Amino acid sequence: MTSVDPKIIDLLKTTKEGETPVSLEYFPPRTDEGVKNLKARMGRMKENLSPLFCDVTWGAGGSTADLSLELALHMQKCGYLANMHLTCTNMEKDGDPVAAVREALEKCIDGGIRNIVALRGDPPHGEDEWKAAEGGFTCALDLVKFIRSEFGDEFGIAVAGYPEGHPNAISEIKEGEEASLSEAELARCSHFDGKTYVCKDEDFKKEMDYLKEKVDAGADMIFTQMFFDIEVYKNFVKECREYGIDVPIVPGLMCINAYPGFKKMTKFCKTRVPKALEDKMDSMKDDPASVKAFGVEFGAEICQQLIDFGIDVLHFYTLNLEKVVYGITDALNITDNLVEKSDEKDANSMQAVGSAWARVGDKVKSIYGVGVVTDMRGNGEAVIEMQSWELAGGQKPTAYLQKGAYEKVF
Repeated sequence: MTSVDPKIIDLLKTTKEGETPVSLEYFPPRTDEGVKNLKARMGRMKENLSPLFCDVTWGAGGSTADLSLELALHMQKCGYLANMHLTCTNMEKDGDPVAAVREALEKCIDGGIRNIVALRGDPPHGEDEWKAAEGGFTCALDLVKFIRSEFGDEFGIAVAGYPEGHPNAISEIKEGEEASLSEAELARCSHFDGKTYVCKDEDFKKEMDYLKEKVDAGADMIFTQMFFDIEVYKNFVKECREYGIDVPIVPGLMCINAYPGFKKMTKFCKTRVPKALEDKMDSMKDDPASVKAFGVEFGAEICQQLIDFGIDVLHFYTLNLEKVVYGITDALNITDNLVEKSDEKDANSMQAVGSAWARVGDKVKSIYGVGVVTDMRGNGEAVIEMQSWELAGGQKPTAYLQKGAYEKVF
């Protein structure tokens, strides 16, 4: 008989004073070898860390629907408390997007999974704009309402919260405008390539109003977007409480494993990076081992501040790796010398489904050689300026390649 998971929200209420549980998040790898290696890592990390629960993400554009469900069910069978992400993006069954979501939830019920993270989801790779499926859900709020109306209290439901504002609500500040930013805006603004970005107060209010709607519709808890400034998280919690949002707000902790990934993710999400952190990372950009060691040091510092602040659980975005997580929990005395047991020989297999799809500025390779993406067409076709050979006069040839005909160079 299939065991039935408790709800995370109920477990958080029973955490003893002085205890700091940890939880983990994984994403579906894009190869069979990667999936095999991830399952082995899941087993090791469960044994070594005894996490309170474990998430598995739902790929952009619904690209990992079957694999995400498979991994969540695998977790549940292995004794994890599985928390499955579910989005409204590109979910269809016989042309019916609502039926597809219902089927995924029914499979969770049958498999004993009782915890869901309800998300709108990102657009498919190669596309910049999110579009709802005809007759489907338009946002995470729709999904929360559907789960509660169709399944009652069967599931514990988490939703996303954005301490700096959703990336789509963050805008570039024009030259000279920064002087007029409010204190709250200055506290959450970010800087990239000489430009300043911020979710303005009027837009942030819309974000908070929407988050309150999701909670009022039945969400039990909030998981935050990654952040690297502890004050951003504290201010977000304060704002939530003032809005009457009283559910647990779990801090999402992106582990710093490598310089390129850190730079790409922070720029993509327009995440605030304190100047001291930016300078430190730039000073180590050519020293991967030092970056990883600093990832442990910085992560432990942030986590201790969160523990002192009184958070419910430390939720690690693992990037399907273990060394930095172990280093942080060792430093916090949650574990003892686990970092020596870490094994990341399989790191190259831990690339996400869809990571072959690139964005403008990414270096990619194909049968024609190495090039740089200069444009992404609406149909996913990439315009690539080839770097490996030249035409007369030093001109670079341009290739127009469809999805699957190229992959990013890491």
